[in-house]
Amino acid sequence: MIIFDKKRYNRRSCVLVLVKRKLCYTQWRMQTDFISNSRSTWPGWAASLRRLGLEGIVAWALEAAEPLTVLGAQALYLGNPFLRPALTDAQCNALTDLLENRAEALAFAAFLRKGSSS
Repeated sequence: MIIFDKKRYNRRSCVLVLVKRKLCYTQWRMQTDFISNSRSTWPGWAASLRRLGLEGIVAWALEAAEPLTVLGAQALYLGNPFLRPALTDAQCNALTDLLENRAEALAFAAFLRKGSSS
């Protein structure tokens, strides 16, 4: 049971505070689950890029082409039906999410560079 100071909080604000805390926790939890799920595909992508010798170019492109990554994500959304033989829906969604999130794109570029230097 949570007790609030009656002078500071009325019943409605108490409910809003409780709801807000629950939503923020839920949103944070969903974000961390999403990050761990999307990063689980990185080793496979990195291995494919290394096999083709493209890990350096892709890392550079992710770091340098920030405004274009969102356009690339939109192109992937539109081209998803044509890419189905090569990419599953989950892979395509993970790739578009990576391109739309600048921090994740930079993290993947660092992941590629770390793997190519070892």
